[in-house]
Formats: sequence, C-alpha cells, structure tokens
Amino acid sequence: MSINRVIISGNLTRDPELRATQSGLPVLGFGVAVNDRRKNQQTGEWEDYPNFIDCTMFGARAQSLSNYLSKGTKVAIEGKLRWSQWEREGQKRSKIEVIVDELEFMSSRNSDSSYGGGYSAPAAAAPVAPSAMPAAPVVDASSSVYDEDIPF
Repeated sequence: MSINRVIISGNLTRDPELRATQSGLPVLGFGVAVNDRRKNQQTGEWEDYPNFIDCTMFGARAQSLSNYLSKGTKVAIEGKLRWSQWEREGQKRSKIEVIVDELEFMSSRNSDSSYGGGYSAPAAAAPVAPSAMPAAPVVDASSSVYDEDIPF
C-alpha cells in the first residue's frame, strides 16, 4: 500500500492562471510559498527559508476559485504529489507539483495581512458537506496537462 497525500499552508506567490484543456476542462495553476524554519548555526537565530511549490487544480471549482485568489492570499491546500517529465527543445525537464483536491482560505478579506491581503471565500464557494458537493471530474493521473495541451 502507498499513500500520496500532502497538506501545505502558505501564501500565493503569483496571481493564479486559469486555462483550459482542449476538451474544455478548466485548469488553474498557481504557486504557494511555504516557509521552513531553521536555526542559523553562525548567529544562533531562527530564520525562515521559503519553499516554492507549484499547484494545479482542475474543474469547475478551479474556475470559481480563480476569481477570489490573488498574489499574497493565505491558503491551506490538501492534495497529492505528481511528478512529471517531458522534453522541450531537446532538453529533458521534470517537476513535482501538488494536484489540489481541497483549498481553504486562511485569512479574512478584512485582515491586515503583511502579504498584501488575504481573501475569504464567498458563501457560494464556502466548504460544503461532501455529500452535497457535485462529483469531481475524473482526471487520469497518468495523463498530464501541460503547455502543449493548452490551445493558447
């Protein structure tokens, strides 16, 4: 048995980018900065070291959330890791990204965030009981969605 689950909390590093596959499935891409706290051996002070994580979300929820996410928004994300490899201009490339299953806003719209303002989900996008949620689209994890799959 293997488990592939990840939970991260951090701030968006850029405004999200909403695209669509050739079949019309919305794809939301964004980055999240997560700090790792370590003690500096020379000064003895604790320092934050950022990790930048690429995240991708699919479906109608991705399209809805794109209206409320912006650079600096504090979020908590639950999803799974996906490693992808491709070749571009003769060079092999790879990346690890989080495929987002759940996203929760961690700051209110009125908060004085030092990151430039967080947002809370409107009532229509607020979390609901799983039984009341429409079925999520089935995305084959073995197939990948990349720039060459996007029509623009």
